[in-house]
This record gives sequence, C-alpha cells and structure tokens, in this order.
Amino acid sequence: MGCCSSTEGKRDWKPLEERSCTDIPWLIIFSLFCIGMVCICGFSVATGAASRLISGYDSYGNTCGQKNSPIDGVTLSGKDMTENKYVFFLDPCNLDLINRKIKSLALCVSKCPSTELKTYSDIKQFALNNGSHLCSYDISPTRYTGHSEKGTKCPKLPVPPSKSVPIFHRCIPVDVGCYAEFAQAFIAFVGDNNTLRRLAAGVMASKEIIMGLCVLALVLSLIMMVVIRYISKVLVWILTVLVVIGSIGGTGILWWLYVDHRNAANNNTLSVFGKEVASDNVKALLVYAIGATVFTVVLLIVMFIMRKRVALTISLFHVAGKVFIHLPLLALQPFWTFLCLMLFWVYWIAVLLFLGTAGTATKNNSTGVVEYEMQGPLQYMVWYHAVGLIWISEFILAFQQMTISGAVVTYYFTRNKSQMPITPILSSMLRTLRYHLGTLAKGSFIITLVKIPRLILTYIHSQLKGKENACARCMLKACVCCLWCLEKCLAYLNQNAYTATAINSTSFCTSAREAFLILVENALRVAAINTVGDFVLFLGKVLVVSCTAFAGVLALNYQREYTVWVLPLLIVCLFAFLVAHCFLSVFENVVDVLFLCFAVDTKYNDGSPGREYYMDKALMEYVENSKKMGGYKPGDGDGRELKSMARGGTSA
Repeated sequence: MGCCSSTEGKRDWKPLEERSCTDIPWLIIFSLFCIGMVCICGFSVATGAASRLISGYDSYGNTCGQKNSPIDGVTLSGKDMTENKYVFFLDPCNLDLINRKIKSLALCVSKCPSTELKTYSDIKQFALNNGSHLCSYDISPTRYTGHSEKGTKCPKLPVPPSKSVPIFHRCIPVDVGCYAEFAQAFIAFVGDNNTLRRLAAGVMASKEIIMGLCVLALVLSLIMMVVIRYISKVLVWILTVLVVIGSIGGTGILWWLYVDHRNAANNNTLSVFGKEVASDNVKALLVYAIGATVFTVVLLIVMFIMRKRVALTISLFHVAGKVFIHLPLLALQPFWTFLCLMLFWVYWIAVLLFLGTAGTATKNNSTGVVEYEMQGPLQYMVWYHAVGLIWISEFILAFQQMTISGAVVTYYFTRNKSQMPITPILSSMLRTLRYHLGTLAKGSFIITLVKIPRLILTYIHSQLKGKENACARCMLKACVCCLWCLEKCLAYLNQNAYTATAINSTSFCTSAREAFLILVENALRVAAINTVGDFVLFLGKVLVVSCTAFAGVLALNYQREYTVWVLPLLIVCLFAFLVAHCFLSVFENVVDVLFLCFAVDTKYNDGSPGREYYMDKALMEYVENSKKMGGYKPGDGDGRELKSMARGGTSA
C-alpha cells in the first residue's frame, strides 16, 4: 500500500478514459477509521456521557433528570432525580480557568431561583414553596437556618437570580457581573472603559454597513476571479519594473554611500578613533555593494531567461478566467468545503465534550466530589479522536482539490466545449465519489503523518517556553520549520497527484510519480508560475481589501455619529481578506491544474495531424511564439499518442 510497493505500471496519458477505482486498500482503511470514529461517539452515548453533558450531573455523580445507580463510597449517589432537571452551583462565580470548570458544589434542583435570595430563611422558604432544595441533599429544608455546615453545603449569599441555559439545563446567573474579574485582562489593554464602549457601540450602530461591506467583498472577489486574466499582464509588468528599479536603485545607493564614506575617511580632520570607525564602515559598505551588485546581475539574468515562462503564466491566467466563465459553479467550492468542515468540526467538538464526561466515576478524596475519568485503554480514544480531526479535515480539503481538478481536466481535454457535461462540477464530484476516494484517503493521510509531529513539537515548544536552553529551543524551532516546509511540499505534490489521477485514473503513487517527473521537466516554468503567479494573486487580494476599505471609509463618513471607525473597518478588512483568499486560492488551484494539463499536452503532442493540441487559443499563441523564438521544438513530445477524451466527457 505504500508508494515504494506500488506495482501499477507506467502507461500512456489517456485523459478521462478507462476509469477505474484507485487505491481501494486505502479506502477500506479510511472507512474502518471512520467507523472507529463513529464507535467512539456511540461509546460516549451508550455509557451516558452524552446525557451527563446535556442534562448535567451533580457533585455526587447523579445525572439530573433521570434515575441513577449508586456509586461505591459515595453515600449521596444513586438518587432518583427524575423531577430535578437542572444543575445548580452553590458558588457559580468561583471559576477555575486552568481546568476550565466551576469550582463549586453542584446539585440537581427542580427549579432555578428567579429572584435574589438574601438570607438562609429565603432559601428555606424557596425550598418549601417550590420543592427545589438548594442545599446539600443530607440537609432538610427545615434545618437550613441553623445547620452547622450551612456555610459549605448551602449556596453563598446572596443567591443571584438565575435561569436555565437552553438544552444544557444549567442554572446560570442572570447578572454575569461576577465574571467581571476575568474580563479585566481584556479591558486593561484599552485602558479606558469609555473607549471600549465606544468601539462596541460603533460596531452595533454600523452593523448594517458592516454586512453590506462584507457582501461587497464577496462580490469583488467573484469579479476578481474573472477579470484578473485581463489585468495579469499589467500586474506582471508592474512587478518586473519594481523589481528592476528596486535592485538597481538599491545597488546604486550602496555604491554612492561607499564612495561618500571613503571620501569622508580620507578627511584629515577625523580623529584616530574616527578614522578606524570610518574605515570599518567603508569596508562594510564595499562588501554590501559588491553583494548587491552580484545579486542584481544574477536577478536580471534570471529574469531575462524566465521572460518566456512569465508569458506562460499570463496565458494560464487568461485561460483560468475563461474556465470560471464556463464553469461558474467552481466559485461555490469554498462555500461547500467550508460548510462540510464546519459540520464535521461541530460533530468533533460535541464528541470531544462527550468524552470529557465519559469513563468511570471516581471520588476525589481531597474534595469529596465525584469525577469521571477514562482509565486504561479507553483514554487513548481521545488521541484517536484527535487524529481523526486532522485526517478527515485534510480529506475534505483533498475532495475539493480533486473536484476542481476533475472539472478543469474535463474543460481542457474537451476539444468541442459544447460537448462538455451539463454540470462538469457535479460530474467530477460523482467520478471522485465512485472511483477515487481511496486516493484522497492516502494523500490526506500522508499530510496527517507530517502535521501531527509538527503540532506536537509546537505544543512542546510552547509548554517549555522560558524553561529550555538556547540549543534545545533552536533545535525545536528548526524541526518545526523543516516539518512545515515538508508539509507544504507534500501538499503541492498531492495537488498535482490528484490532477494526474483525474486525467489518467491511476493510483496515488503512480500519479504522484508521473506528476513529479512532469514538474521536474518544467522546473523553470513551475518557478515562474509560483513566484509571479502568487504575487499577482496577492495583489488581487490587496486590491479587494483596499476597495472594500475605501468603500467602508466612504460609507462611515456619511454617518458622522460613528466616531470610532477602527473596529468596524478592521472587521470588514479581515473578512474581505479571508473571502479573497478563499476564492483566489481556488483560482490558484485552477492555474496549477491547467499548467499540468498544458505540460502533458505539449509533451505528448506537437500540433501535427493526429497529434493536435488540446490547449486553448491563448496557450496556442504562446506555443507558436515560442516556436518562432526557438524556445519550443516540435520534437519536444516523446512520440507517444495522447488519446482523445471520450465524446461528451466521461459520465460518472
């Protein structure tokens, strides 16, 4: 099942032909892993952890709202709490932030006190009138006022009015002022409560404007995905001019400073110490000037060599814009992916909370409170659950990449665009579901294998901050950095492997090997696309954020009562950048897929009869210009036939 043991032979590229299931063993492994995730959820529900989380339980192990079994060593356990459906904390304001829980005795009561109870007589009267006992079960209501342990087994006075939280059945004080001490750290950075109030008031008063600007950012991002093909050439020229001016100008300034400091050093008015300092500065500036000159010369040579590859980047951007016109549903991919991730994360967090109340009931001898702890092999379920978070999240992201790849491959390798499937995106989804889930499981597992140790090392570094020596800190940072770089490289290779699978329906390892060879053969083109292309997309994100911020300033300017614009504008700009990043990342994926398709097309075809290109007119013009300039030879193909795609595309 590993790449080294892959026995699938190398075959000719046949776009969207001979569909077959890929990496079936990994699909079985992933399915078994998901079944394990479901079993963990089932275990937490079957053992009562879910009911304890939702219904709540008291400090003696009794789950509120149901009958309970006795717990060894706990005399007040095993009570019938059918009528007592709410959890009441004797001191709800006593919070333990480190362990994220309330340090207070908890009881099951039938009703939360809706009014303030100032004395023990009020607590007694409340219990007699409503049948809701707010003191420990071993104290009868008639003894509330004179019991010797009322200070520890009865609620802290005064008892604030409270109401039950929907679904979770906890009595929470209506006035949360008792939590104010934990908000002081947040308020302290402002230094003035009035400033904080003005910021909050500005956000609430301008919420309609904020929502409108967020919609504007969404619209601008969609427009940018289409029009960026028209402005990419201008942006590339701007980038080129800025780089040339910056490198030459910086080098010239360094040489000017060198000459100026050398002349100053020859001035006889300087002291001996001053001459030594000036001499050191002259030597340093000479080194900097020589280094900058070498860098500038190398940079200009590289830019001259890669000028043709930059033209390819512009052509790919132009074709990517056409892809979004023909496949508008591509723009919805971030929505579906985000929705799937949110649903999974909500499920994952819910199960994690269930596991927090699962396990065996044990009595804490120091506090006398019952706690639920997972013992033995069951405690490893949390780690299993954590791995599931990473693997399944990566699987969902991989599904989006495969869907985009399949749709773009269908577009590229269909000569007559009128014969494309009615909905290429849905066809690609169905093909992925039917044939390639195993490939996605394997690719996402490889990313998981790299991400887990990186996260563990990051956690260790954060826990040992200020405790480890400089050498250990440097080694930890180096390991984290190396794993991060490896993760990014593997993610890029995975994306191209998914594209190769979408083209040729081969297994993950075969696809990764073929895609890697193609990328190595086109290393300079890849470098041009990943540098120039990424910069162009970055400028596109900046343009969306700038336009949204400018519109926000104009909108808020006409509402002069909003005196504080900082927070509303910050929220809008952050949302605009996130939206632009999501949509332009899809655009970047489309460009990468188009490039691999183009590389395969030019390798196996030369435009002669029987070996016609599949590429778009813009890419054809690039190839023709390269032939005229001697940068491309018809013999670049290896002579093998790139068979045409089935008529009308491949159905799922």
